[in-house]
Amino acid sequence: MDRAGLPNAHITAFTSIAFHVGANRIVFGGDFTSPAGNPDLPLEREKAYRRKILLKALDAITQDVSSPTIFAVDESREG
Repeated sequence: MDRAGLPNAHITAFTSIAFHVGANRIVFGGDFTSPAGNPDLPLEREKAYRRKILLKALDAITQDVSSPTIFAVDESREG
């Protein structure tokens, strides 16, 4: 899609797989069962965490990248 001029971001817990298949913008999400969140968090914190992941993905599509790049929300994986 990038080659066609459509920037995109891949939200995943499996960043190494996304990296090796050539995804250009990789956003490290939550667990493999919930890549865009963490249902183990209390509801309000989980909503905030989901928002951070999606905002990071939107930020990632604005970045020029020439090779696979991993974008992380934060190290604690919480909102």
